[in-house]
Amino acid sequence: MTEFTLYTADNASEAAKPLLANSVAAFGMLPNLHAVMAEAPTLLEGYQVLHELFQKTSFNAEELTVVWQSINVEHNCHYCVPAHSGIAEAMKVDQSIVDALVNNTALANPKLEALRETTLAMARERGVISDAQIETFFAAGYGKQQLLEIILGLSQKVMSNYTNHLANTPVDNAFKKYVK
Repeated sequence: MTEFTLYTADNASEAAKPLLANSVAAFGMLPNLHAVMAEAPTLLEGYQVLHELFQKTSFNAEELTVVWQSINVEHNCHYCVPAHSGIAEAMKVDQSIVDALVNNTALANPKLEALRETTLAMARERGVISDAQIETFFAAGYGKQQLLEIILGLSQKVMSNYTNHLANTPVDNAFKKYVK
C-alpha cells in the first residue's frame, strides 16, 4: 500500500503552508485529511473552497449533515463518517438524525428523508436520477436550487472520501469517539 505523508507547517511545501494555516484557523486543529491533501495543494485549496461554499448554500445544519453523511456512508469513508458525526454534534444537529444517517436508516423527518434519498440517488446513479425521484424531492419542499446544491456537496465529498480511501487517513483523536 502506498504511504501518504501527514504534512504540517514544518514539512509542507510553500504552496501548502497557508492552506494548512487556514485549516488550523477554521478547525482549531489540523485535520489529518487536510494534512494528507497538502501533498497536492490545489486539491486542498479546492476542498477548502468547496467546503466553504457548501456551507453557504440554502441548507441548514441538519440538511448539510444529511448530504455529507449520506455520501460518507454510501462511500464507506472510514474517516469522514466519524469526523462529520463530530461536526454534526458541534453544529447542534439532533443525535437521532446522526445515528440514522450513520446506520443508513430512514430519517423520521419526511423532508430530511427526501433529501437523504435524493442525495443517495445522485451518488449512486451519478446524477442520472428519475423524474419520480425529483418530483418526490420537490414535493418535500425543496426546489431546483437545492437539487443543484447537492452536486456541490457531492463534489466536496468525492474529494475527501476518495483521498481517505487512497491514503487510509488516520482518524483524528478529536473524532475517534465517533468511530463505530
